[in-house]
Amino acid sequence: MITRAALALILSSASPALAEDVQLAFPLDCTLGQDCHIQQYMDQDPSAAAHDYRCSRLTYDEHKGTDFALPDRAAMAAGVTVRAAAAGVVKGLRDGMADGAPLSEVQGRECGNGVVIDLGRGWETQYCHLKRGSLRVTDGQEVAVGDALGLVGQSGKAAFPHLHLSLRHNGNPVDPFAPEGNGCEEPAKSLWQDTPPYRPGGLIALGFADRIPSYDEIKAGDANHDTLPKDAPALVIYGYSYGTQKNDVLRLSLAGPSGTVIERDVVLEKPQAQSFRAIGKRAAAGTWPAGRYRGTVTLLRDGRVIDEKTGALTLQ
Repeated sequence: MITRAALALILSSASPALAEDVQLAFPLDCTLGQDCHIQQYMDQDPSAAAHDYRCSRLTYDEHKGTDFALPDRAAMAAGVTVRAAAAGVVKGLRDGMADGAPLSEVQGRECGNGVVIDLGRGWETQYCHLKRGSLRVTDGQEVAVGDALGLVGQSGKAAFPHLHLSLRHNGNPVDPFAPEGNGCEEPAKSLWQDTPPYRPGGLIALGFADRIPSYDEIKAGDANHDTLPKDAPALVIYGYSYGTQKNDVLRLSLAGPSGTVIERDVVLEKPQAQSFRAIGKRAAAGTWPAGRYRGTVTLLRDGRVIDEKTGALTLQ
């Protein structure tokens, strides 16, 4: 077992990248914490365990890039543009793979639809899991920072819609968040023009329904209702989360015109890349008071708030 202190020593002794050689712009048309999030970072642990650059577990063994995830398949269908994080020349691409295909159909093509861009001086970027038919560049094309490459998809080995962005120098993976291996603390340098803030997990969405939704409905973006009839058989609030750890607490509450409808702390029993929890209450008198209801979902770790979302529901 590698302790946090030992892991910090390993990371701090990593071979430094030439930070002055490349700077990355944010690669998506979305806002972190609102309509996208970082699901997984690069694995910095050389052992069979997995740790991200802050020595947390928002990664998996041998993950060699950064995963920028969309909240659901509805967002993917609406279209979110992937943009060149750095200027260069397209040296390879693939299109035509279906989004959400079974793993048996993607062996050897786990990146799915994607683009590789040669940045010069031994640097290159790779963009994976793009939406089928969305690529907007051609082999050998010069691209500038911010040029559209395609749309976020779920092609290749992808359990959810996301962009996997890899950075390599002379063929070796480089973590743009910690190119010099700063251990477990916030690195002094990064390879981002504007470094995305680190979050060790969080909330993807909060939603309301008149029954417990299925996980597939949530992942599809079909579960949430902003308006329900006042004779709804039940009122349900759910929280959709990512990067949760064992003993994290999901605090859910729903209040209406007459006060609190339901509230509960749900203790999470195991680490999960993505998951949801829901609580609800059946109508006691046949109808609910009409008006505006307010829901809150809070993710806590060791008693500290990691993330929180609020939302409104109207009964009429």
